[in-house]
Amino acid sequence: MVTVRVAEERDLPEILTIYNDIIVHTTAVYDYQPHTAAMRKQWWDTKQQQGFPVFVAEENSRIVGFSSIGPFRAWAAYKYSVENSVYVAADVRGKGIGKLLIPPLIDAATRLEMHTILAGIDASNEASIKLHAGFGFEEVAHFKEVGYKFGRWLDLKFLQLILKTPVKPVEI
Repeated sequence: MVTVRVAEERDLPEILTIYNDIIVHTTAVYDYQPHTAAMRKQWWDTKQQQGFPVFVAEENSRIVGFSSIGPFRAWAAYKYSVENSVYVAADVRGKGIGKLLIPPLIDAATRLEMHTILAGIDASNEASIKLHAGFGFEEVAHFKEVGYKFGRWLDLKFLQLILKTPVKPVEI
C-alpha cells in the first residue's frame, strides 16, 4: 500500500535518486546533469525556509515519488502564485502514485492562501498533462521550442489551477 506523508530530511537520498533518474532519462526536468546531495540539501533547506511543503509517497518503506510547491516567480506581486512539481520513480509510473501526490499540494496551497498553482510540463508528457487535468488544471500556455534535450527541441506547456484563496489579498 502506498501512503503519502510530509517528507523528512532523511528522505533526501531517495528523493535525489528519483530526481536524478528523471534528469538522465526523461524530459520532465530540463536539466542535463544529475544533482548532487549538496544541491538537494540546499533545495530542501530553501523549501523549509520559505515554508513550502514537500510530500513523499512511500511503499514498503521505499520512497516511490515526491511532490512539492514553491514560488512561481520572485517578484512581490507573484506572492499568491506557486509552481508544483510531481515526480514518480520509473518502475512505478502509471500506478496512480501521482494522483496521491497532488491533493496534498492543493491542500497546502489553500492553507497557505495561495491563489493559483502552475505546472510547467513538457508538451510531450501526456501522462502528466492528463494527471493535472484530472485535478482541474487547465492549459494556459504552450511555449514552442524553449528547451533542448536529447538532441531535439522541446515545447513547454503551462497548466493552471485557480484556488478560491486568499480571502483578502494584500499588497506588500
